[in-house]
Amino acid sequence: MLAPDIHLIFACANDGVIGLDNKLPWHLPEDLAHFKKITTGQTVLMGRHTWDSLPSAFKPLPNRLNLVMTKQIHWSAPGAVAVHSLEMAKELHQAHWSKIDPETHTLTPAIWVIGGAQIYAHTLSLAHTIEMTQIDLDVKGDAFAPALGQEWREIHREEHTSSKGVRFRFLTLKRF
Repeated sequence: MLAPDIHLIFACANDGVIGLDNKLPWHLPEDLAHFKKITTGQTVLMGRHTWDSLPSAFKPLPNRLNLVMTKQIHWSAPGAVAVHSLEMAKELHQAHWSKIDPETHTLTPAIWVIGGAQIYAHTLSLAHTIEMTQIDLDVKGDAFAPALGQEWREIHREEHTSSKGVRFRFLTLKRF
């Protein structure tokens, strides 16, 4: 099996805000559905604080290999696999997906980094793709999306308005 592709997925408000007090400072069901569609059947990699922020009903995120990066050597949680480095995450990802029958799983599984800000910063230089939801909101925040350099190019855009009247867009960016 080849080394897995690493992709980032996040939603951000104006000024790049992705979180406040370890929570999303908005509720956008359309973005949650988009996130689920993209990451189902894949590996998700998150920091422990992101894991802690998930609602109990969604731990672990269903139909995904849930990898949680933590410095705590003895940390564990039902449905999560603790990893202590990106290399360890890649190895566990490959071990997990090598057991899956390619006839029944037609996608080539990738590692989707789902937060938080430190994990995004740590993995940005290795990422191939970014799926970003830009939300037209001004909100307070203490966590921010990674700063993207000129090597990132938008290759797809979908404009939307939520059921609550909030404008947002789904963007796909590729590294060039």
